[in-house]
Amino acid sequence: MRTWFKRAGIALLALVLLLLSSLFAASAMGERKRERVIAVAVEPIALSQDPAQVAQGRYLYTTRGCADCHGASGTGNTVFDDGGMLVVAPNITPHPGSAVARYGQADWVRSIRHGVKPNGQPILIMPSEDYNRLTDADLAALIVYTQQLPAAPGKQAVIRMPTPVLALYGVGAIEDAAEKIDHTLAPAQPVASGVTIAHGAYVANACIGCHGPQLSGGKIPGAPPAWPPAANLTPGPGSAMRAYPEPDLFMAMMRSGQRPDGSAISRVMPFASLGQMTDTDLRALHAYLRASAPRETGQR
Repeated sequence: MRTWFKRAGIALLALVLLLLSSLFAASAMGERKRERVIAVAVEPIALSQDPAQVAQGRYLYTTRGCADCHGASGTGNTVFDDGGMLVVAPNITPHPGSAVARYGQADWVRSIRHGVKPNGQPILIMPSEDYNRLTDADLAALIVYTQQLPAAPGKQAVIRMPTPVLALYGVGAIEDAAEKIDHTLAPAQPVASGVTIAHGAYVANACIGCHGPQLSGGKIPGAPPAWPPAANLTPGPGSAMRAYPEPDLFMAMMRSGQRPDGSAISRVMPFASLGQMTDTDLRALHAYLRASAPRETGQR
């Protein structure tokens, strides 16, 4: 009996050592992966200081999540800090010490549209997949607005991932934006603003970082453990959209952070920005989500 216990103990110890060695090997892969260089062809876009373009850029910055991470002033913000994982979005004002102080136009396009830094390494955490399908006009507007933010000192970028998260990233269970994006796609063509399914599909691109490219929700890869799964936005089984048959109900939820029954939705959902979308954008988004193909929850 003692011999059996001894052998079992040795086997268990060997298994633990194997798991630990695999964990650290995978985390080392994650470190190499975050330092890889990605070649992306960047096409120039036309920038101007036209007041209408600046105003559109302000709207996009405010409603598409930029202010949630980088702050309304652009000086940076702590995105989340759960004791193990720390993410601080950097200062993106024209201040000499900011993350974008030396950015040229191509650097802005490469970062926002492709999720790639000027040095070719991937940008972690930033959901560039949400912005990849911006039209050239909207991308230009966003860049112009950010460039004219008042220069101010702010935060430096910090991304601290626990070893298990880094390991999952290393083996591909968690992807950065540059992996998710098809860099060969031509920029999206303009769609007329209106309460249409086509315009709603364009607006819905802002949702894919959390809800997945198919908008069917599920656990968000790489998110802190305390974060709830993203809701299924398609009309499939378990869809959150069943509670919003009418656009007015949907708009009220987006602006209050509450369901029709008065219960609060997780504040992980960035209602502070999404609630500032225009009626046209929200009604178009509702129309698109209600008309999209049904999917099982979690198919991302």
